[in-house]
Amino acid sequence: WVYSEQDKKCVKKTALNDSELYAQGRALALAGNYDSALDALTAIHNQHDAMVLTMIGYSKRKLGFTDEGIALYHQALAIDPNNVNTHEYLGEGYVIAGRVDLAKLELVTLQNLCGVDCEQYKDLNGTLNGVGGTD
Repeated sequence: WVYSEQDKKCVKKTALNDSELYAQGRALALAGNYDSALDALTAIHNQHDAMVLTMIGYSKRKLGFTDEGIALYHQALAIDPNNVNTHEYLGEGYVIAGRVDLAKLELVTLQNLCGVDCEQYKDLNGTLNGVGGTD
């Protein structure tokens, strides 16, 4: 069961369209409810969507499956190579995996895509400098 904004009540997740399932899955993931997020995100019909793959990767990484998360980020970037959220999360995954060199390359990519003032650049830079968590 998930909450439907349209119906303003809980409905079976199969009653939601892909957009609603994504919104629910993303909100659950960002709130730290990774297992529930995966339930919603994996119910989405279009699994070949960059943001769906990114949020599944995010949830997997946060559950401790870093390599699986990184692989999903690569799939997402094959679809949308300029997705700044995916680049940020990939960089954070690399930090967790001990590949700071690759995380720094993601930081350069973010700088090229959105500059040093965008949230994604600042978050990854903070993670690399030890002042931010790994979101």
